[in-house]
Amino acid sequence: MDKVFTKPIEKQFEFDEDVAFVFDDMLDRSVPFYKEVIKLVANIVELNTKENSTVLDLGCSTANTLLYIDKNSDKKLNLIGYDNSEAMLEVAKKKIKAFGSSIELVCDDIVEVSFPKSDVILANYMLQFIRPLKRMDFIEKIYNSLYDEGIFIFSEKIIYDDKKFNKQMIDIYYDFKKSQGYSDFEISQKREALENVLVPYSEDENKKMIKECGFRSVETIFKWGNFVTFMAKR
Repeated sequence: MDKVFTKPIEKQFEFDEDVAFVFDDMLDRSVPFYKEVIKLVANIVELNTKENSTVLDLGCSTANTLLYIDKNSDKKLNLIGYDNSEAMLEVAKKKIKAFGSSIELVCDDIVEVSFPKSDVILANYMLQFIRPLKRMDFIEKIYNSLYDEGIFIFSEKIIYDDKKFNKQMIDIYYDFKKSQGYSDFEISQKREALENVLVPYSEDENKKMIKECGFRSVETIFKWGNFVTFMAKR
């Protein structure tokens, strides 16, 4: 069970061994409708792929999304997960072996590494960790890595332009976390650890960035409070 922030923090948030060990529990308790979003993403992937299509998951962490896609797809897909955390990928490897899957894992910096041409690229709650100055270039790399008609599905934590409403959404989210068993101390500790590490955009800013990088459409396909999932088409 996630107890990472029950003690005073000593550093900024990072996806180290301590986090990797409890990451699945952290996701279930910290991200509203996390499992439902995975199911939604998997359904869209299934509708937009054919036999031997290539699907990339950027920042795949412990491979939850790829494993769900692999388990529920009616076709053989080339599934590749990228992450720069060896600790996360060690957990992913054990899960992949247990499920008998053939998902490929790549440990590298997703900002620097080259991607193969792909039919679908996924990025769940990952862009927010890329420095704003590098984010546009990274999206352009994703665009160039997709085949024509390829799709990019990504989930992000967002902010709202209206400061009062933004604060209300944050309060609602913290109430959600409390309902999942997190204490006020744990919530404040994680917020402090993520300061200047997680840099969210608004919903409109995300869509504007996607369109400016060449995607011909981008739609919101899920939204709860300050959590949004988008789908963009090349």
